[in-house]
Amino acid sequence: MRVRGTVTYDGSFFHGFAINQDVRTVAGDLTANFSRVLGQEITLTCAGRTDRGVHAVGQVISFDAPDDVDLKKLRHSLNRLCRPSIALTELVEAPQDFDARFSANGRCYRYRILNRPDPDPFLVNTAWHVSTPLRIDLMEKAAAHLVGLHNFASFCKRTPPQPGYQERSLIRHVEEVSWRSLENDVVEFEISASSFCHQMVRAVVGTLVDVGRGRTAERRIPEILAAQDRQFAGPLAPPHGLTLWSVRYPSLEVDEARVAEGEPPA
Repeated sequence: MRVRGTVTYDGSFFHGFAINQDVRTVAGDLTANFSRVLGQEITLTCAGRTDRGVHAVGQVISFDAPDDVDLKKLRHSLNRLCRPSIALTELVEAPQDFDARFSANGRCYRYRILNRPDPDPFLVNTAWHVSTPLRIDLMEKAAAHLVGLHNFASFCKRTPPQPGYQERSLIRHVEEVSWRSLENDVVEFEISASSFCHQMVRAVVGTLVDVGRGRTAERRIPEILAAQDRQFAGPLAPPHGLTLWSVRYPSLEVDEARVAEGEPPA
């Protein structure tokens, strides 16, 4: 059967999600433990390959498992083996054509900043400490320029295509952006899009923080987008403030609508 899972993890202890030889990764731990419990090798697909130090609340995975496996027991076994840095919050049977990456039509990331002179040891792994005051109002105006369909080459890490392949498109549709203030001097940026380029959110946050610090004018964001050159945008925000918050799937949207109307999911 095809299985869909939702995974949460603290990325501080991992060299990213994707399997990477000789270093510990989220997919490496999950794959090894799933294979151990199921007694066969499995191949995981994920909705988004987070970088080293990046966290997730709503990462989604898919893989094939024996038809007779008890998914509730499998989830409990995996959580015992993967704790405390990784936890499976859901493990359910999915349609045979479901793919965690290619079936998704939206992703949401959140980035947290501790904005005050003094650091907080309890936030050191989950928020970027920016000690200088930030103009959140200007950061909000700057972020609004990103909404819509744009080429995000200025905000992406570009890698040369493999021989015989064309360079991947860096055009993305950003649906929503927002800044909000949380408790204890923490501010949180949220961005939703159909998909994201490599390091796109961190480059966006680094540029918006430059706006908040007064280093970059808010009105320059359209110019930076139009340049399609990474050198025009700001620095990368550090990875530990970033969390993959949720992933959206068309079929799940239909099921939620049916449940809301009192009908059983398909």
